[in-house]
Amino acid sequence: MTTRADTALVAAPVGSGRRRGSITLAGVVLRTPYWVFTGALAVIFLFPLVWTALAAVSPQPGTSQTEGWGFGNFRALGGYQAGIWQYLANSAFVSVLTVLLTLAISLLGGYAFARFSFPCKDLLFLVTLAILMVPYATLLIPLYVLLSRVGLHNSLVGVALVLTMFQLPFSTFMMRISFEAVPRELDEAAMVDGCSSFTALWRVLVPAVKPGLITVGLFAFLAAWNDFMAPLILINDSSRMTLPLAVANLRGQVQGVVDYGATEAGVVVLALPCIVLFLLLQRHYVRGFMSGAIKG
Repeated sequence: MTTRADTALVAAPVGSGRRRGSITLAGVVLRTPYWVFTGALAVIFLFPLVWTALAAVSPQPGTSQTEGWGFGNFRALGGYQAGIWQYLANSAFVSVLTVLLTLAISLLGGYAFARFSFPCKDLLFLVTLAILMVPYATLLIPLYVLLSRVGLHNSLVGVALVLTMFQLPFSTFMMRISFEAVPRELDEAAMVDGCSSFTALWRVLVPAVKPGLITVGLFAFLAAWNDFMAPLILINDSSRMTLPLAVANLRGQVQGVVDYGATEAGVVVLALPCIVLFLLLQRHYVRGFMSGAIKG
């Protein structure tokens, strides 16, 4: 008597399991344009980074590294005015404070927009997103006047507040779609068990939207770490400059002559934390962008 398993074994084509994992010549031919195109894109994007790193340590006339390969340009960068460590500390303080403020406000804002109903909710959300349509530079002078009146015009805290304001529209949008991708049954079940709205948010929803939080935090860090305009307008004291502003000032410090070596060294120092963070958080970063694609 023939069973269903025997019939399935007879019907299965011989060698189908081997073909499933094998690479055929036709597949290689079809994928070759894709590999060539993506490889060319990788070269285009990586070439400026590699060139900058080599220029920072290679011997170049008119720089601090004129003979042989070495770190003379980095030493010149480190000895500029207050020193590179001071500028690194300033940039780190602004970036960390911006990330913390952005995460805290966008987390609560996204939770409110995704889970609660209140009058003019959609209108308020559209007004929040409308900040993205305002040119960044046009608001810096009014913000400078406002911060001057509260005593934060020459403060790293003031710079972090300004950068946080410009990060909030995108961050709130990201957190709203991240919360909407989480089934409502999770927080409803937590509330049935006796949790308050805040407890359900902290214990149940925050772990579920962690990829969205990482995406928001990464964007806020990159924007704050590399921003040049806000420190340029708001900071007057040279000892409080962030690293991008210090590198820009170092670029033409001697009678307008550009010190390309020290500039390239500053670019390398600026790029390293961004590259390391992106590589470490890449998986969560992609998941954060995909969090709103499928709901339920």
